[in-house]
Amino acid sequence: YGTERCFDLAARAGFDGVEVMVDGRWDTRQAAYLRAIAARTGQAVVAVHSPFSLATPGWPPFGDEAGRICASVALAEEVGASVVVHHLPERVNYFPVALGGRQFLVPRPGDGRNTRYRRWLDEDYAAAQEQTAVLLCIENMPARRILGRRTDASVWNTPEAMTRFPNVTLDTTHLATWGVDASEAYARFGGRVRHVHLSNYLHREHRRPETGWVRLDLLLARMAAEGYDGAISLELHPDALDAGRDDAHIVGLLRHSLAVCREWAAGTATMDRAGSVSR
Repeated sequence: YGTERCFDLAARAGFDGVEVMVDGRWDTRQAAYLRAIAARTGQAVVAVHSPFSLATPGWPPFGDEAGRICASVALAEEVGASVVVHHLPERVNYFPVALGGRQFLVPRPGDGRNTRYRRWLDEDYAAAQEQTAVLLCIENMPARRILGRRTDASVWNTPEAMTRFPNVTLDTTHLATWGVDASEAYARFGGRVRHVHLSNYLHREHRRPETGWVRLDLLLARMAAEGYDGAISLELHPDALDAGRDDAHIVGLLRHSLAVCREWAAGTATMDRAGSVSR
């Protein structure tokens, strides 16, 4: 869906704001346009996600992760977002291949971009953070299937290793691909969590919060009790929202997910082992 339509859906469902993923579409990375949509819909841009698409015309090229993050910071400053989300560096380069309706990741020869990115994170990341009030929040990544086998395609991809970074985006469905409990991971990050990508896991990533086996009720209750004051983005796969159905149906699903999350945070509802909500 287009950027403006997504803002409209969020407003109709009752959200407080939107996280914008920068990609190849100009609508995702022109500050004046995003400010106009935000003003019209009442949806603040609370976070900007640095791009990982191959083509982002007019921005630093694919492979210049540091340049893309810094450009995302500049955009965040212009639209009033307090967070820039970015990914951990990869161990190897890979490219997606579709076969029989499924997508597989196939390794490709290295081009040095991950080495450059790791060096920047080690040597220049702290200085980049000092130059802006926007928080750089690095995101934990999922287990990957490469040639059919589960592997870790990312460097520093454990709560313990990620404590090298001051600010973290905690992604709950990514944790679930490793079988890591979200509440325990939140505690192990030790207060570094400044942004959250919230979704459940049920054999696939990015399911609606109330659909899956991850105890997100316990996580949200704990975060509320401990005074978490950052943003929480519902990051849902289009098929989890029945994309393609009429907008009223999609708004209804979003509104229900949002209400359940708010109840969990308030402690007025819980989730049982089957993934259903009880009040």
